[in-house]
Amino acid sequence: MREDWRERFAESPDCLKSTRRVQTIVPVLDLEIGGGDFITMAGPCSVETEFQLMATANHVRRAGARILRGGAFKPRSSPYAFQGLGLEGLKMLSRAREESGLAIVTEVLSEEDAPMVAEYADILQIGTRNMENYALLEAAAHTGRPVLLKRGMAATIADWLRSAQLILDHGNPNVILCERGIRTFETAMRNTFDVAAIALLKQVSHLPVIADPSHASGDSALVPALARIAVAAGADGMIVEVHPNPAKAWSDGQQSLDFAGFDMMMADLEPWLTLRDRGLSPCRRGVARREAAQVRFMEAVR
Repeated sequence: MREDWRERFAESPDCLKSTRRVQTIVPVLDLEIGGGDFITMAGPCSVETEFQLMATANHVRRAGARILRGGAFKPRSSPYAFQGLGLEGLKMLSRAREESGLAIVTEVLSEEDAPMVAEYADILQIGTRNMENYALLEAAAHTGRPVLLKRGMAATIADWLRSAQLILDHGNPNVILCERGIRTFETAMRNTFDVAAIALLKQVSHLPVIADPSHASGDSALVPALARIAVAAGADGMIVEVHPNPAKAWSDGQQSLDFAGFDMMMADLEPWLTLRDRGLSPCRRGVARREAAQVRFMEAVR
């Protein structure tokens, strides 16, 4: 890694690649995020009904998703918008995991709720508005669950890595970074997708990096193209919003793919993933697993 990058991100030393830490692989049930496979997390913006969630879970699983996303607690731009079902939504997500076999990622909003959410979720999501909520980051770290840390809507990469460093400082090594677009002067889209951030992080950090094309664009028509761009940039996966009937979604319907759209996107990604893997020699998966095994061994004997 270039020395000027190491100096630029000096406040986040444990996030940076080194001879001891080349690639972190985050275990989630029987999955490995950062281990070479491109992991897709898909599902509705918010948990609405049992039927909606189960139908979505079973469909995205058949199309290749490995993790179900769904919001039980929803931070919204307007305080008058739907705020989520809370505990009942978490219970629905748990039942969806039992039926579909998918792991669960869902957002936690407060440090008081972190232990409860961790009882139901396999990954705790920290949303853009809470990236620098240090009390929440500490509480999420202490649950022991992997933490998906979304970039703040106006955060620099250095800001983002400092928040990741805090989670690592509190004893949780399983951090996944998520580029979800940032707020700029551009107004045509909901956010500006900073794909360069993904490419840079793959150079400087050992933490897995995923993309959120749904929030990055705010428009379902743009989601497949941004997903392909994320693959080309080296992302370890993506998180995308899918709904049985986006026009009637209780939140974020405009950026949600319907089932047919999700199927088409997943099929279209296959040649891009194949092309990327062919360009990596030796095999990315094998190298990543060996590096991770070396890291685990070193940590065990320290």
